[in-house]
Amino acid sequence: MTITEKQQELLDELNLFQDWTERYEYVIGLGKKLAPMDESLHTADRLIKGCQSQVWLESTTENGKMHYLADSDSVITKGMIALFVRILDNESPDDVLSADLSFIDKTGLKEHLAPTRANALTLMSA
Repeated sequence: MTITEKQQELLDELNLFQDWTERYEYVIGLGKKLAPMDESLHTADRLIKGCQSQVWLESTTENGKMHYLADSDSVITKGMIALFVRILDNESPDDVLSADLSFIDKTGLKEHLAPTRANALTLMSA
């Protein structure tokens, strides 16, 4: 499945929910399903700067594919990270670098976030 197809699949899933609170509950659930990130990886060099919450991201390449571990001290932020991990994990570095991540604007989630949390989404999609 391509990155674009994964994005559309995720958007279709989110569109099943009628209101934004249901969408957020679903996203929080995705965050809870992320592979655990060992506390020893919660280091300054893995910390995403500019987020209201603490967000750690570890990326590795194996057999030409990118793999991500991520964590946050906020359940909603961890859920948002899970969206990106779901879309970009197991993709080639070139595909990740060239991916259009504006799908996050189509989720309708940003409109219901505090400006500082919305900033985190912008940073993650940059």
